[in-house]
Amino acid sequence: MSDISVLDAQDIVVRYPGSPPVIAVNGVSMRVAAGETVALVGESGSGKSSFARAVVGIEKTAGGRVLFQDAPVSPLGIRRRSIALTGIQMVFQDPSTSLNPRRRVGDQIADGIATARARGAEGSTVEEWLERVGLPTNVVTRFPHQFSGGQKQRIAIARALAARPSLLVADEPISALDASTQTSVAGLMRDLVAESGAGMLFISHDLAVVRRIADRTFVMFSGRVLESGPTDQVWASPQHPYTQSLLAAIPEPDGAGRIPEAPTTEDRELWSEIPPVLN
Repeated sequence: MSDISVLDAQDIVVRYPGSPPVIAVNGVSMRVAAGETVALVGESGSGKSSFARAVVGIEKTAGGRVLFQDAPVSPLGIRRRSIALTGIQMVFQDPSTSLNPRRRVGDQIADGIATARARGAEGSTVEEWLERVGLPTNVVTRFPHQFSGGQKQRIAIARALAARPSLLVADEPISALDASTQTSVAGLMRDLVAESGAGMLFISHDLAVVRRIADRTFVMFSGRVLESGPTDQVWASPQHPYTQSLLAAIPEPDGAGRIPEAPTTEDRELWSEIPPVLN
């Protein structure tokens, strides 16, 4: 892992209009180094996806700054993004909506290769990327609807990595997959990103998978990061009650058929009042 930050997000605020306005992200800061996988975890509605979309420029920020390789990340708009910022790539939760149903998968992966070449990066082939994500090379002429959910997500990963990004942002990339596929796809992403020397921000609510792939973990609740640190440390000795609650909710195959108790309303109110534990 390098000491060079590919992502430096400081005091990010994302606010949605309403009466009163909804603050989805409230002053979140994070750095991701080259070669590092950083996980952002938390329950649904905690603000994880809003933060991910903000750091890549999809979501407008109401405060804070986002730097990619020490340069500001401009919001995505009608105009084509600068070539330098194509070094940020994103893998979305549902590949069925991120892949173009009217284009052959080989052509879509070729788009990523062309993006890499435009930045002066080393060239590659569509077949090479299909092999690296565990798919046969003879599927280049097929369309997305001819693949399973897990296969489509592998194609989306291949397309993103073919652009040879320095930063990959993965927003719940395994939540739409079956349990038998989740760990293998997450591990594949970790290996390919580490191999290329890129950094990855991995958004998930699945702590069991995060434990396997992340170097550091940030725990988010109600728009704020309540705990962060090396993944092994967060897992072995969680300091914040919310992190402790998340870990306690992971089912254990003890044969007793016990279901973890849900937190109370009082618990949830208390979590927001306890100071964050940041390492």
